[in-house]
Amino acid sequence: MCGRYATTTNPGRLAVELDAIDETDSADQSSFTNYNVAPTTQVLTVVERHDHGGEHDDPKRRIRRMRWGLIPVWTKAAEPGVPVKGKPLFNARADKAATTPSFRDAVKYRRCLVPMDGWYEWVVEPNGEKGAKGKVAKHPYYMAHADGSRLYMAGLWSVWRDRSQPESQPLLSCTILTTDAVGDLTRIHDRMPLPMPRQHWDAWLDPDHPAPASLLETPSEEAVADIVARPVPALVNSVRNNGPELLARVEDQKDAEQISLL
Repeated sequence: MCGRYATTTNPGRLAVELDAIDETDSADQSSFTNYNVAPTTQVLTVVERHDHGGEHDDPKRRIRRMRWGLIPVWTKAAEPGVPVKGKPLFNARADKAATTPSFRDAVKYRRCLVPMDGWYEWVVEPNGEKGAKGKVAKHPYYMAHADGSRLYMAGLWSVWRDRSQPESQPLLSCTILTTDAVGDLTRIHDRMPLPMPRQHWDAWLDPDHPAPASLLETPSEEAVADIVARPVPALVNSVRNNGPELLARVEDQKDAEQISLL
């Protein structure tokens, strides 16, 4: 699964790099730097859409801000313009999304990329300390490209509107697809976010055609061989902590030896 990640990009920079239109309408570009992104946070996504009324024109790549935690279109409103609260759908299984009611429509025509620097997972083991009977210890790890380059994960998105308030603003939300972990990453967790290689972006983001089923398959070990994991401080356990110190490698030998991937 993927329940936390880090990102240090901003929409303006991303738009330039991807030759995309920045639709975030954000004056504070630095507000998207987040070392501890959690569900329900506003995050950056990459989509391809036609201009309004330009269905016969080529779609354009766009940077959009969305709530992390997909809200199905049929969700009722708790109050005008506000959806009923429910369990955040921040992850969707890639092998089941096409047949899951909450995601199957998005799989066809509303797919996106979620840019990130890396993501966190926790290794859980019994806590052997005195007085800790029955408790577990959680050791956080950070997964990222060895060279520090940005990752782009496959995602789905939705547009929610309060049907009783036709003039209310639509709410955009997204989820990150997950797949079986492969290679050395299986030592950290049995699931991982689904990376989307650049050569498949056009097919994945195509708003007019379903994506090839092959893009939802678990990647090969070779495809993720340059993603490495390192132990990081327990500071990341709390979403209240947010800074570059969360990415520091833990040098304590006991923690570092839990899993040796580097």
